[in-house]
Amino acid sequence: METKVDNYFSPLTEEEQRLRLKKKKWAQIRKNRALYIMVLPGILYFIIFRYIPMGGLVIAFQDYQPFLGILGSPFVGFTHFIRLFTEDTFVMLMRNTLIMFFLNITISFPFPILLALMLNEVNNRRLKKSIQTIIYLPHFMSWVIVVSIFYVLLTTEGGVINNMIESLGGERIPFLTSRTWLRPMYIFQDLWKGAGWGTIVYLAAITNVDEQLYEAADMDGAGKLRKMWHITLPCIRPTIVTLMILKIGSILDMGFEHMFLLMNSMNREVAQIFDTFVYTAGIQNGQLSYSTAVGLFKGLVGLILVVFANRLAKKIGEDGIY
Repeated sequence: METKVDNYFSPLTEEEQRLRLKKKKWAQIRKNRALYIMVLPGILYFIIFRYIPMGGLVIAFQDYQPFLGILGSPFVGFTHFIRLFTEDTFVMLMRNTLIMFFLNITISFPFPILLALMLNEVNNRRLKKSIQTIIYLPHFMSWVIVVSIFYVLLTTEGGVINNMIESLGGERIPFLTSRTWLRPMYIFQDLWKGAGWGTIVYLAAITNVDEQLYEAADMDGAGKLRKMWHITLPCIRPTIVTLMILKIGSILDMGFEHMFLLMNSMNREVAQIFDTFVYTAGIQNGQLSYSTAVGLFKGLVGLILVVFANRLAKKIGEDGIY
């Protein structure tokens, strides 16, 4: 009897502890198997379309020839990167991309926050839902449809906007081919398509704000603007910081499809960015190794900026993204 008691209270060996933890983990997996099955398609997507293609980045250091393959193509080291940094095209690409990013981060990023704050102040529930539905709709349109709509409105040959300008005594404006109008048109289309959908995250964050804070502010005589500034914005600041970090990581990734549809021979000098250049050099001109080097540079810059922005966020007291 004493032997059984001693064995019962004796400490487990490392092997027994490992087996017990393993059984506990498998028990948790079996218990939550429905959740793991739901997340499986997302995991497979990232493995197949994000991680496996990374093996092809090696052609950025080769003079890749399709008929020779990755294993047979000659190794050229950093030749393509040197070419990227020494050509005049690099200055143009960097300038255009940074200007578009600056406009995006100063206009497109804060606009959904302001929109969410204004929607939160709408007391009529039916009106609020109606407004949300209307501003969400453009998100479900492809960029082809969005750009086509603006083409019909802005073209100099029968466009509604130009017809109105001409009827008022003005001259027709070549919005679609003008270098001056390209960036404002890009930002306006980006706002029209994405701002409404972007408010979803911020409205969800606002719903988690403690109502007692607003009640205390009402007792102190605070107005709506003061409650926005001193309660709502500080409470949703972690969400804003997280999305800001992710946005900074895409500083050189402005989106291929939108700019490619707006770009033409007349505005190419201000419309050409890294995303469109990768397509032009790689697909149209067949310079696969060079375009891969450009894409790799773009990705590395984004990775470095995400790490830097995350550390900066933690230093100022925010949680960051990891």
